[in-house]
Amino acid sequence: MKLKTLIIITMLLLVMGCDNFYMICSLNPYYLKKSIILSPEIEGSWFAKPVNAKKDSCTSSPSQIWSLTDTTSTWRIRRYFYKTVVKDKKGKDSTTFKPENYYIAKLLQQTDSESYQFKVVLFRVNKGLYADFIPYAKEELFKSKLASGSYFEVHTLARITLAGSKMDLSWLGADCMKEMIEKKRVRVNYQWVKETGRFLLSASSNDLTAMIDHYGDQPRFINWENQQARLKLTRLN
Repeated sequence: MKLKTLIIITMLLLVMGCDNFYMICSLNPYYLKKSIILSPEIEGSWFAKPVNAKKDSCTSSPSQIWSLTDTTSTWRIRRYFYKTVVKDKKGKDSTTFKPENYYIAKLLQQTDSESYQFKVVLFRVNKGLYADFIPYAKEELFKSKLASGSYFEVHTLARITLAGSKMDLSWLGADCMKEMIEKKRVRVNYQWVKETGRFLLSASSNDLTAMIDHYGDQPRFINWENQQARLKLTRLN
């Protein structure tokens, strides 16, 4: 990674108070284009509720990490359609909509009209369903832990479990990733941001996908039911 880029990211992490943020961030997507899928089941409106980690997780104790904007919001998830306006032969505007292979998750506050959004790319590795989250509209950046940890077009990884009207989101934790790296269970490129005490992954998407392929379904290495950042979503419609 170029020194200038690293300095910028370090400053952003410090300014946004991410030194005790629990999701591992990556400069590159966790997915490959060939792994992207669509899942209409995730579309709709959802109510989010945080799930506390147990004491035997990668970190020493459970923590409350979510901002109220992350947990007292209605999540509205829709597939993204790219809008274009072109002139027809008569010079009139003609609007077309092209469906893209990703979703927009919009978090709406229940107490006011504020909202913020994430680009969500779904993909499969083996039989696991995963989501790559990237902040989409950054004007409300400072009000969300999830957004602030993902600034500068960095990515966070969540495992998705769907069961009827319930959806479980479990993000790969920074401490869990740190443990795997330190114990040499996984070899991926990363940067250690000394000022924040955090790892920042700089591995390629190929290497990240290989890591998920190897460890994603092994609870002794990545226990998705016991990560520090988890949300349980309940369908509203």
